[in-house]
Amino acid sequence: MALVLSEDQQLLKDAARNFCQQRSPLNVLRELRDSKDETGFDAAIWKQMLELGWAGMAVPETYGGFQFGYGGLGVVLEETGRTLTSSPLISTVLICATAVNELGSDQQKASLLPAIVGGELLMSLALDEHSLHNPSHIETTASRTSDGFELNGSKTFVLDGHVAKKFIVVARSSGDRDSKEGISLFLVDSGSTGVTVARTRMVDSRNAAKISLDKVTVTEAAVLGDLDKGFVGLDRVLDIARIGLAAEMLGSIREVFERILEYLKQREQFGVLIGSFQGLQHRAANMYTEIELCKSVVRAALSALDDSEKGGQEIAELASIAKAKLSEVFMLVSNEGIQMHGGIGMTDEFDIGFFLKRARVAQQFLGDASFHRDRYASLKNF
Repeated sequence: MALVLSEDQQLLKDAARNFCQQRSPLNVLRELRDSKDETGFDAAIWKQMLELGWAGMAVPETYGGFQFGYGGLGVVLEETGRTLTSSPLISTVLICATAVNELGSDQQKASLLPAIVGGELLMSLALDEHSLHNPSHIETTASRTSDGFELNGSKTFVLDGHVAKKFIVVARSSGDRDSKEGISLFLVDSGSTGVTVARTRMVDSRNAAKISLDKVTVTEAAVLGDLDKGFVGLDRVLDIARIGLAAEMLGSIREVFERILEYLKQREQFGVLIGSFQGLQHRAANMYTEIELCKSVVRAALSALDDSEKGGQEIAELASIAKAKLSEVFMLVSNEGIQMHGGIGMTDEFDIGFFLKRARVAQQFLGDASFHRDRYASLKNF
């Protein structure tokens, strides 16, 4: 299990860092927020990301991708986390392209993956139905019809759902609402009759949507994966997404910590640098050790995704470890960023507050620390 980057991954990381710092600095997110941009991301920057091949990082070459693996996509996500770059990279590429690649038929892959890599198609996963993440609690129904299925229900926290052309809708085709059996995934066009999309601007200045499905009809060909047995495949897709999100969170954490250190070296109080205060040194040292642990966890998890010998159980455990740990440490470091900057840290003019807001949203998405501690305990039969 590699805990250090390969030469190719390091080169990719350096290129991604240069791009994000030069083309997508944090003030881009500020401008998107202040202008109340309709898409919620900069289309020109997204086009440049596509030209760099980021959308095809983990897509097989057969379907127009580069098959660089999740280790490659992870280092890109880490660098986007440093500048809080808002783009469809998580919603369309990390989550939906993975779902199609993992669960789709050859026809579905041939139809959707090249369109994602080329930037012609944006997709979103419509999974959660309540305020807390619970992928097996599905009340949206998929009822059999003469030529397919009828979907009824509602979804919340659909990342970038307001710009998606197609949704992957998780619905219950049989069984009880909390059962892992009877869950199926369906491809649904956002413009289908009965689909209502309401945009939600989140506190971190990114976007999600609430989706309503009222007698939405789809054909048999819209089923993604196995009917009634979609949870196992969905769970693997979610684990990959959790690890990718943890990589993005790691980038944000490291950026905040570096800003804290720089401030400690510059800010004077009572005629001395505040970095000389022992209490602040102890807090900085605590953050440093936690961040080093986070780096190891994320590297191990990304490495496992690209290792064909790693089974679903081990990947699930690593995903929950990564998401739980990164959620906790992101909260810690973003809070300390505000505290150590004092009054100026509370002002909107100072960028550190954007990371605090991102921490709050990221730790909830795909399960918070409590969810993943409980899940890890269940996986280990504690």
